[in-house]
Amino acid sequence: MTSHAQSKRPLILGSTSSYRKELLKRLNLPFEVVSPHVDETPFKNEAPSDLALRLAIAKAQAVAQKHPHAIVIGSDQVADLNSEPLGKPGNHAKAIIQLKKMSGQVVVFQTAVCVTCLETQFMGSVLVPVQVRFRHLTDQEIEHYLTIEKPYDCAGSAKSEGLGIALLDEIINNDPTTLVGLPLIQTCRMLRQAGIDPLA
Repeated sequence: MTSHAQSKRPLILGSTSSYRKELLKRLNLPFEVVSPHVDETPFKNEAPSDLALRLAIAKAQAVAQKHPHAIVIGSDQVADLNSEPLGKPGNHAKAIIQLKKMSGQVVVFQTAVCVTCLETQFMGSVLVPVQVRFRHLTDQEIEHYLTIEKPYDCAGSAKSEGLGIALLDEIINNDPTTLVGLPLIQTCRMLRQAGIDPLA
């Protein structure tokens, strides 16, 4: 008998991110995707780590309110450049600005995940930072990269799982899935606590 049958609870990913959806598929669990509809505007003077954790929890709770029987995963990622939050650029011009700022710098990608179920009153959340050292980038390299990959829906304008790896000198991290957007090691830990074991 599979774990999701044992738990008798549906699993929901509270995110519209295609990257998180692909990561969660690795666990070979049935799940549905529900948009959390959460305002992602930072509070005044809010630290990037606090923002990422707050939004991950808010996304999970927003979906859980409408699906109280389900186990819900919420996640968020904020690029942290010397305590300045860098979100999704949204367009080419803003992506150029972000990459120029990050050139030669160490950026911490603050990645948070929350797993919750209203009916069982379970909630776990964790912040998993990833330290990334960017190369010194030329304007031509930035333009070439953005033209090919168009990472305008990625925090910090870079996809490490794609050509974006060529922008980097170093990644310091305990979980290779974290930088892509969903730390699966911690997600699995909280799913087991909530009643779903991917290996059961």
